[in-house]
Amino acid sequence: MAKVLSLKLRDDVFREAEEVLRKNRRSRNAYFNEAIHVYNKLWKRKLLKRVLATESALVAEDSMAVLDTFEQLEDELGD
Repeated sequence: MAKVLSLKLRDDVFREAEEVLRKNRRSRNAYFNEAIHVYNKLWKRKLLKRVLATESALVAEDSMAVLDTFEQLEDELGD
């Protein structure tokens, strides 16, 4: 299902979009749908990056402890 929106664009943004549309011969609707889709994906990646950085920081100390344990085991087995 599609939603109808009323949208106000700055003049410079509108001119840029119209220039791209002329060169690509796409409908304005298709162009803005794709642009918003790409922008949404970009923001989802940025938000995921923040979550992963936060979670990584929470387990960093434990990860280092596990790494130390494995290194000790490796040293013992190597002898």
